[in-house]
Amino acid sequence: MTKKITQQKNYTEFNGQYQLVLPLNVEVLIPNDDSVRLLSQILEGLNYEKLYRAYSSNGRKPAVSPRVMFKILTYAYMNNIYSSRNIEAACRRDINFMWLLEGEPAPDHTTIARFRKDYLADTIEDLFYQMVKYLYTLNEVKYENLFIDGTKIEANANRYTFVWKKAVNKNETKMFDKVQSYIDEINQAFKTNFMISKECKAEDLGKVLAYLKEKQKEGNIEFVNGIGKRKSKLQKYTEKIQEFKVRQEKYDIHNQYFGERNSYSKTDPDATFMHMKDDHMRNSQLKPAYNVQIAVESEYVTGVGIFQDRSDTATLIPFLKNMELKLGEKYKNIIADSGYESEENYLYLEENKQNYYIKPQTYDIWKKKSFKKDISKRENMLYDAERDEYTCHNGKKLRLIGIGHRKSATGYQSEVSIYECENCSDCPHKEKCTKSRGNRRMQVSKTFIEKRQISYENIMTEKGILLRVNRSIQVEGAFGVLKNDYNFNRFLTRGKNSVKTEFLLLCLGYNVNKLHSKIQNDRCGIDLHQLKSA
Repeated sequence: MTKKITQQKNYTEFNGQYQLVLPLNVEVLIPNDDSVRLLSQILEGLNYEKLYRAYSSNGRKPAVSPRVMFKILTYAYMNNIYSSRNIEAACRRDINFMWLLEGEPAPDHTTIARFRKDYLADTIEDLFYQMVKYLYTLNEVKYENLFIDGTKIEANANRYTFVWKKAVNKNETKMFDKVQSYIDEINQAFKTNFMISKECKAEDLGKVLAYLKEKQKEGNIEFVNGIGKRKSKLQKYTEKIQEFKVRQEKYDIHNQYFGERNSYSKTDPDATFMHMKDDHMRNSQLKPAYNVQIAVESEYVTGVGIFQDRSDTATLIPFLKNMELKLGEKYKNIIADSGYESEENYLYLEENKQNYYIKPQTYDIWKKKSFKKDISKRENMLYDAERDEYTCHNGKKLRLIGIGHRKSATGYQSEVSIYECENCSDCPHKEKCTKSRGNRRMQVSKTFIEKRQISYENIMTEKGILLRVNRSIQVEGAFGVLKNDYNFNRFLTRGKNSVKTEFLLLCLGYNVNKLHSKIQNDRCGIDLHQLKSA
C-alpha cells in the first residue's frame, strides 16, 4: 500500500495527518529590519514606464508584472542567486521571494531568462541610475568624489574558440596573392580584364564566378567529379574562385567582429581575449573577457561601463560622458589609478572643469634610486625653459629640431617636441644614455608633462592623499566584495548588452545591501574613510 501511495503525482492526497501551522500571511515571518523590505521600498519608488513600454510593444500580457519581476531579479542578485533555474526554485521555496511576488504565481526559468534578456536589457541602465538619483535625495551620494577602477571578468565563452586579427590578416594577404595569380590566368585564358581590389574582394570574386558559370552554361559544359575524371580548366577555375569567395566571406565576417580589437571569441563574439590576473600559482591566463568599469562614491556603485578594450586608458572619457548623460550631473573630483593616465584624458577633464587625481605611471619609479641615477631619463637632465633645451650628463645640449605628432588608439593626436644632442661622438656615457648609433634623440610631449605634474601635485596634497587612500578602500573594496563575497567571477549570459544587464543587476543589489548595512550600523551620510592618526 505504501509503495502505491508514494507513486501518486499529487502528494497532498495522503497528508491528512499533518496540520497546517504556518500563518497564511507570510509577512509576519519576515523581520522588520530585513533587507527585502528596504529593497521593496526603494524599487517601488522607481519609474517603470520604459519597462512597461517594452512589454506593450510586443502585445504580451505578462503572467508576473514587470515591476515584480524586476524586484525578484534584483533580490536574487543581492543574495548571490544568478541562474534563472535557481531563481525559479527560490520563488517557490523562499518566503522572502514569495512576499515579493505579492500573491502572483512563481515564474518559471524561461520567463525569468526571457525577461532578463529581452525586456530588461533596454531599461536596466535607466533603472540603475534612477536608484543613484534616489541615493542623492538621501544625501548618501553627493556628486563630489568619484573613484574609478576597472577589472576583467571572464565571459561565458570557450577559451579555445579564439580568433586573432594578426593571423586573419596574414592568411588574407596570402590568399590575396593567390587570387591575383588565378585572376591573371583567367584573364589570359578568356581574354578578360577582371581586377580584384582589397576593398571589395568578395564582391569582385562574385563577378568572376558569375562570368565563369555563364561560360559553362554557354558551352553546355558538364562539370565532373570522382576518381579518373578529368576536370576542364573552366571547372578548375570555377571551383578555385568559389573556394576563394567562401574564404573571403569568412574573413570579412572576422574583420566585422574585430572592429578595433585584436581578437574575439567564436562563442561570444563581443568578448575579447585578455590577460587575466595571475592565479595562486602565478600562472598568467589568457581568457575571453570583458573590461568592467565601475565608479564608486560613498561606497555605492554610481556608474557601470562594459568595454571590450584590454586597457583602461581609452575607457575613461566614454565612461564619464555616459554617466553625465544618465545622471544629468557632473562630478567635481575624478580619482583613478595610473592605468587611466593619458594626455587625452587629462585635457578632457580639464576642459570639463573636473579636478583630476590620477596617479602618474612613473609615481613609484620616481622614488627608486636606480631611476635617479639613470642618466638617460629626461627627468634627470637639466632643462632651460627660456632656450627650450636640455643638458645631458656630459654637459652637451639637446636642442629642439622639430615638431612631430603621435596618434593614439582612439585617434587622438598629440604634439611632441623632438630634441637632438649636439654631439654624442666620443661621449664616455653614450652606452648608458642611448642605443642610437648617431646622436641621442628625445621626443617630449610638453602638454602631457604639464598635466602630469598638476596631477602629481594634486595627489600629494592632504586632500589628495585622503582621496587616494579612499580609492583603494572604496572602489577596489567594491570589486573585492562583488567578486569574492558575491562569488561573481564569470558572466552567465553572452553578448555585451546581456552582460551589461547582468552586471547592473548585481550593482543594484550591491547598493541595496550597502544602504541596508549603513542604516543598521548608523553610518549614513559618511562618504570618506578618514586617515588614521599616528
